Amino acid sequence: MAVSTCPKAFASSFECRSDPDFSGGGGGFPRHEIPGPGRFTMRVGPSSSSSRGLSSLIFRFPPNFVRQLSTKARRNCSNIGVAQIVAASWSNNSASGVPAAPAATAVDAATTAAAVPAAPVEGASGDDVAVSGNGDLPSVQGLPDLKESSFLSSDGSLSIHAGERLGRGIVTDAITTPVVNTSAYFFKKTADLIDFKEKRAISFEYGRYGNPTTVVAEEKISALEGAESTLILASGMCASTILLMALVPAGGHIVTTTDCYRKTRIFIEAILPKMGITATIIDPADVGALESALNKNKVSLFFTESPTNPFLRCVDIELVSKLCHSKGALVCIDGTFATPLNQKALALGADLVLHSATKYIGGHNDVLAGCISGPLKLVSEVRNLHHIIGGALNPNAAYLIIRGMKTLHLRVQQQNSTALRMAKILEAHPKVAHVYYPGLESHPEHELAKRQMTGFGGVVSFEIDGDLMTTIKFVDALKIPYIAPSFGGCESIVDQPAIMSYWDLSQSERLKYGIKDNLVRFSFGVEDFEDLKADILQALGTI
Repeated sequence: MAVSTCPKAFASSFECRSDPDFSGGGGGFPRHEIPGPGRFTMRVGPSSSSSRGLSSLIFRFPPNFVRQLSTKARRNCSNIGVAQIVAASWSNNSASGVPAAPAATAVDAATTAAAVPAAPVEGASGDDVAVSGNGDLPSVQGLPDLKESSFLSSDGSLSIHAGERLGRGIVTDAITTPVVNTSAYFFKKTADLIDFKEKRAISFEYGRYGNPTTVVAEEKISALEGAESTLILASGMCASTILLMALVPAGGHIVTTTDCYRKTRIFIEAILPKMGITATIIDPADVGALESALNKNKVSLFFTESPTNPFLRCVDIELVSKLCHSKGALVCIDGTFATPLNQKALALGADLVLHSATKYIGGHNDVLAGCISGPLKLVSEVRNLHHIIGGALNPNAAYLIIRGMKTLHLRVQQQNSTALRMAKILEAHPKVAHVYYPGLESHPEHELAKRQMTGFGGVVSFEIDGDLMTTIKFVDALKIPYIAPSFGGCESIVDQPAIMSYWDLSQSERLKYGIKDNLVRFSFGVEDFEDLKADILQALGTI
């Protein structure tokens, strides 16, 4: 038997064999059966003609090698990819005749086919190789095929286990999801490729179309949003722009709100008109203006944030959804400020919910990502355009999103509490002119926020009683928060929108958007409340 060539770095660590011996002798693997409740069954033995379909390269590790490598991985991030990919590759490929990952299109299609019973893969040989009709990959051996609704009742538990212990497409006994760093997926023979093209087999085919690590992040977000499907992309703006282009036809019309992220406004006002798409911009609470826009135009989509950026205005999602649906218009809510824990936009009637996962979902100021959740049909339309345009999330970034979500409920609970307590303190302070926070009774949509939100978020915007330079003095006197864009991370962040986001505009132009020179946006992290309180009060004391 020929011995495959291996990197010298591993020459003394394990034996590489081009074809394993499954006879049960000669150091090979014994006959065994891999069960997967309701999802996958495979028997491998000496008589199995499918045994050659297993990995063409099997790594035979010496005792303790995996444990040693895992220990080193904690000190060297590059080893994580080696250890996890080797484990995932061996385990996935050990399922003869089963592709290593579902096709990107099959990721969405799987949702509607979940009730299809197990059926043999066409062309499979050997003993009892079967895959469920929804294209799911086998669960980890020995773990039950668990369902979210069966034993978990909280978002906190779902954010930890959804997409992983509750059913993960990657076969591994690792607690954490492996990072699958690959740009393409191979087919063992041309017949397998043809089966894939004719939809008898499943694969991602190419890295832009999907990745097993990314799918876990998508499933975790879907579980929190109560969505059929989720698409995760390279950034929040990537998600917004692709969604708008995919769902609004040329010559179409959208309605959006005055208060929103500036780059979203620029895309709507400057880029979409080049595609013949026009927009009506209304106040977030002006239901009459929305009704008027729906009556005057053939509106394709109502797109807004709730709460909005930076004044944290809230939109009555249930009401606007009913109005829009009566006219055949879709509703998409950017819930980045709310998080999937504080607000369930889909349950309130919205068709789609979008997040900049860079913010609370990632939660550690270390990753860029965006996501869109909703019905299978709509998300598939966006996914199809995404496959053309690109903007795929790197699997290492997907891993960071997955990791970050496991503390999402803890972080959001702390940030909700700190922000509300500080908003009340700021509102009562003589050097603060105005506070914008939906948890305050003074907020114009406070009652609405109480109805449709379970928490009010970790961002508080407020105006210092002073001019641009006075506000700069306050910001510079702060010792805990970083002066930076973004929000939602563990570290507190502060910025002056007039400088951070609107400095290229004149003061009069900024005022058209309500951006005063004394406006401050403060994103509370997870630092101790008393430390943050003392820091803000001492900074106010300097002005």
